[in-house]
Amino acid sequence: MRRNLLPYVWPVIIGVLLAIVLLNAFPQLLGRPEAPALAPQPPEEPVAPTLVEAPSEETSRPSPELRQADPMARQQGPVSYSEAVDRAAPAVVNIYSSRVVEREQHPLMSDPFFRQFFGDDMPARQRMLSSLGSGVIVSDDGYVLTNHHVIGGADQIQVALRDGRETLAEVVGTDPESDLAVLRIDLDGLPVIELADSGDVAVGDVSLAIGNPFGVGQTVTMGIISATGRSHLGLNAYEDFIQTDAAINPGNSGGALINAEGALVGINTAIFSRSGGSQGIGFAIPANLARNILEELVTQGRVIRGWLGIEAQELNQELAASFGLQAPRGVVIAAVVPGGPAAQAGLQPGDVLLAVDGRPILDARVAMSDIAAIEPGAELPLTVIRGGEALEVTLEVGERPTPELRRPE
Repeated sequence: MRRNLLPYVWPVIIGVLLAIVLLNAFPQLLGRPEAPALAPQPPEEPVAPTLVEAPSEETSRPSPELRQADPMARQQGPVSYSEAVDRAAPAVVNIYSSRVVEREQHPLMSDPFFRQFFGDDMPARQRMLSSLGSGVIVSDDGYVLTNHHVIGGADQIQVALRDGRETLAEVVGTDPESDLAVLRIDLDGLPVIELADSGDVAVGDVSLAIGNPFGVGQTVTMGIISATGRSHLGLNAYEDFIQTDAAINPGNSGGALINAEGALVGINTAIFSRSGGSQGIGFAIPANLARNILEELVTQGRVIRGWLGIEAQELNQELAASFGLQAPRGVVIAAVVPGGPAAQAGLQPGDVLLAVDGRPILDARVAMSDIAAIEPGAELPLTVIRGGEALEVTLEVGERPTPELRRPE
């Protein structure tokens, strides 16, 4: 007698299909790992150093003698960089700066009832604030390069060498707009670093950062040159940074960025970080720029830069269209300093500056750096758009004032 198997076949088919669906939806049931989901990463936010200005004295000194390094030979890299560190590290110093600040009095002392027991001639309570950083000895005369923000506003600056010697330092001069400062120490037999031509630095070169991170003592970290010519970071008025992924942390500021042969290619200055620690994006001031700032601070007591006496705003597409320009090139003169070179030449707010000395302005920061390199007193032709018409204006370049005097009234 035949049985009807149809009622038994359909449940089996349905069960197999259900099992296939479950295994596809949950592969871990077969022991296969589930593919991880990629989470979007938040963008890095820059942590810019706080700059505090320090007064510089008007002084004239002979130009310091610096040691120029030979061009670096790029070939198969060594297994160890100990020789490069041995050449450079003794010239990297720890800098301890301190200043005295007034401590806030107890709130009860603002009450006349309590003040009558102590009188009004109570001495002000003071406390000492200390900070640390690094520096680099660059000449036998005892000149030390560091960052302005490391020693800005300090009442006393102490320099400690790797060989254990310590001494107080004299501030030769500071340049807040490039965040560089020059100190001088009076010791014999100083170790001196050689300066490389930072114009020869190439992306991919090995770089070593030497400094005093978190005050733990002299430390060396290694990476590569990640980029050159970094600007538009909002750190300094004049920016032309070397970017490196060598670990740079608080306390490394003012320290040395060296190449694989131990020559100085930059002064470590700032990092991009969300936590305050190194995340592989550090910036150094190129050695060539540091050399120029050093020479001017030592010989002139200040950095002499060309100046037009304007405040400029970069053009966007909307502003360019409002001025009748097809492309956003040049800068808008937002303000003119009374009595400055631009005011004397007849420039007005609302003028669009298109070219300087016949060179079109493609980047406002690059143009500002080019103008700063012009010697004060030189005649400079400008191309300006006013009311839709092009004008040729020639002005006499002035000397850029100190930052606190630069803003128009």
